[in-house]
Amino acid sequence: MQYTDLKVLYEDNHLLIVNKPNGVLVQPDKGGNTNMEDIARDYIKYTYKKPGNAFIGIPHRLDRPVSGVLMLCKTSRALKRINEMLRNREIQKTYWAVVEAKPEQEEGLLTHYLRKNESTNLSKAFPTEVKGSSKCQLEYKFLKSSQYYHLLEVNPLTGRHHQIRVQLSTMGCHIKGDVKYGAKRANPDQSIHLHARALSFIHPVKDEPMYVVAEPNLQDKVWAAVMPDSK
Repeated sequence: MQYTDLKVLYEDNHLLIVNKPNGVLVQPDKGGNTNMEDIARDYIKYTYKKPGNAFIGIPHRLDRPVSGVLMLCKTSRALKRINEMLRNREIQKTYWAVVEAKPEQEEGLLTHYLRKNESTNLSKAFPTEVKGSSKCQLEYKFLKSSQYYHLLEVNPLTGRHHQIRVQLSTMGCHIKGDVKYGAKRANPDQSIHLHARALSFIHPVKDEPMYVVAEPNLQDKVWAAVMPDSK
């Protein structure tokens, strides 16, 4: 992926909000893999012909196999304020998940206690608090079924490691392709069918309400089959 491939959803002097494709890291790793931070920096450098390295701040992340709305900050002022808003839970995140089983209840609130295993980089959900666990909650709503799969809209109320993936799995609704958390089989491109659908927040500098939406990859037949008619 090159900076010319970047799908920009919103941009001003302070923010750059993009639609991240699955399979791309958000930040650089030791292996030197393609990542959104470097791509965004190149985008600013070459689009606006700016010398040197452009500032790119990362207030939140998406897992590598996940697609969707990713906010990047172009100024330290915006980054500081967005980080404060995230800590205060003033930014609403909405996700879409394609799952293998339809939930028994079409909408609900899931509450678990998550504990991350640092050696495996996996989290486990418990019904009650255990040593080293953190409380996590999400709201979900069933939207549509295709022949084989089901689309859920998810609003996480907390931000824990692999929270949506493990909580839906614990409910018996494994995300398509997410073999780490119980899916029947991996997707050929190693993606999972979890998509950051939207961000709702107050602009950190302009103080205006913002609502940014990202479409999933509709060339993917699974996503295309579960797209709600009214969305």
